[in-house]
Order: sequence, then structure tokens, then C-alpha cells
Amino acid sequence: MSATSERTGSGADERLLGTSPLRTLLSRPELGSVVGAIAVFVFFAVAADGFVRASSLSTVLYASSTIGIMAVPVALLMIGGEFDLSAGVMVTSSALVSSMFSYQMTANVWVGVGVSLLVTLAIGAFNGFMLTRTKLPSFIITLGTFLMLTGMNLGFTKLIDDTVSTKTIGDMEGFPAAHAVFASTFTIGGVDFKVTVLWWLALVAVASWILLRTRTGNWIFAVGGNQDAARAVGVPVTRTKIGLYMGVALGAWISGQHLLFSFDAVQSGEGVGNELIYIIAAVIGGCLITGGYGSAVGSAVGALLFGMTSKGIVFAEWNPDWFKFFLGAMLLLATLLNAWVRKRAEATT
Repeated sequence: MSATSERTGSGADERLLGTSPLRTLLSRPELGSVVGAIAVFVFFAVAADGFVRASSLSTVLYASSTIGIMAVPVALLMIGGEFDLSAGVMVTSSALVSSMFSYQMTANVWVGVGVSLLVTLAIGAFNGFMLTRTKLPSFIITLGTFLMLTGMNLGFTKLIDDTVSTKTIGDMEGFPAAHAVFASTFTIGGVDFKVTVLWWLALVAVASWILLRTRTGNWIFAVGGNQDAARAVGVPVTRTKIGLYMGVALGAWISGQHLLFSFDAVQSGEGVGNELIYIIAAVIGGCLITGGYGSAVGSAVGALLFGMTSKGIVFAEWNPDWFKFFLGAMLLLATLLNAWVRKRAEATT
């Protein structure tokens, strides 16, 4: 009997043995966030009256979805080894372009929606192009974009509308249809849910399919793990990174249209600081700062944790000033738990 057979205790080659369920479970990036989500849910179910009501859970899901729509593409970008600090204000830029173009051109709002999509994708492509051409860190590139968009959002809005907010477009042609797509409400079992929940779930499903079932998913993990090695084996690093930034732009466009068609006007200063929340949701969900590790499902769980915490504090009637404290504590605990899970997974291999 060979040494391999002796180690396995049978005549089978150990390379042919199936992976143990425990090893598979511990290797999942989102394990830590799932454990944390369960703990947070149980905590607020006990501490906050009404937290487990169907209407309350609908509110939690809405809060989670508005973060999750952006957290999914941000997670893919982080798996690819990059950041986007312009993601928050890009949402506002998308909404502003759609609103102002429709109003100034007195066009059907769907024309503004289409123009907004092109402009937002162009911003994402610009981020990716500048990153790959200049070789500067994504922190510097997207911080520059963040500052430019922040100034442009305010400058163009005041220049065109003479105020810091856009004109209302609720009475324009196409608004009801656009509202139905981006900001409507649907009912299940007598409970109202926002359509953003469907957008969120769809993005999670598509992103998970890309990561786990396509060659592009392999490229994303490869460029995030070791960019030079990935290029050496033929991975199109430049195209992959530009595509990831355009994915973030697509999420920003969806979020921006929801923002616009929920209120029919947009404040030019919105969105600043939200990019950190998207990154926090991705990190809580198991994405590594260094890239090459994470999942779309994990980012969704991270967004759900954000939603449960933000609304759980309200239902518990606590001082909302403490929310950022709990968010920071969750980030640290989730990161520590994810590190522990990875070590345990490596120890079982």
C-alpha cells in the first residue's frame, strides 16, 4: 500500500476524496457576517419591541437594499483589489444628470435616464482608465474623482437651477413609468416592500453568477490576488479593472434613479460619506482590504447588518447618535471574526 493510501486509511487516493462539510463551511467568506447577522437579529428581537413585525422587517430590508445595491459592485471591485471613494457622490451625480437633462430639455424623463446611464458609465470607465494608465493607487484616483464630482454636483446645480436642488419633474411625461421601475412599492402577504429589494437581490444573483460561474469571475479573483501573476498567465487586467469600475457606476446609476424618482428632486450635496458605508458593508461581508477574497452574498449580508442596526436602534428607542459607534464596532468585530475564520479554514486544509 502506498504512503498516500496509508494516510487516508483506505486504498483511495486522497486527491479524489470529497471536501468535508466543515472545511467547505469555514472556507466561505461570508461565514463571519452570517454569524454576526444572526447575533444582531436576535439581539434586537429581544431589545426592541416590534422589531420582528413584518412591517418592521420591510423597513429593515429597504434600508439594507439602498446600501446593498452599491455594496455588491463595490465588493466585486474590492475582490479585484481596488477601491472607489467616488461611489457615494456618483449616485447623486447620476440623479442630477437625469433630472436636469430631462427638465432643461423638456424631454421625456426616460431620455434623461438614458443620458444619465451613459454619463455615469463614462465616469466609471474614467476611473478605471486613469487607474490602469497612471498606475497610481485607486485611493488617489477615486479621491480626485470624488472631489471633482462633489464640486460639479454643486456648481452645475447652482449654475443651471440657481439653487442647490433640482427642479421637480413629477409632472413630466414618463415619470410614472420610471417611478414604477425605480421607486415603486409592491405588496406580499399584506406587507409593502420597495422595488429596491428586487434590484438588490437581482444584483446579488448576477454578481454571484459572474464570480462563481464565469471566466470573468476567475479574472476578478486573479487580479485581486496577484495582478502581475494574473497578467503573466494572460488575464486581461486592464479590461477587468475598467469593467469593475463600470460595474460600480451601474450600481450608482440604479441608486441615483431611485433617489430621483422617490422624491422627484435631488439635493446636490447628498451622497458624501456613503462610499465608506458601501466599503464597510463589503468588508463586514468578508471582503479583504488586500483583494482576492470575498463574495457578493457576503456584501448583501453586510448591508443587511447595516439595515438591522440602523433601524434596530430606532425601534429600541435608543439615541441614534450612537449608530456610528455600533457601525464601527461591527466593522472591527466582523474583521476579527473573518480573520479567525480564514485561519481556521487554512488550518483544516
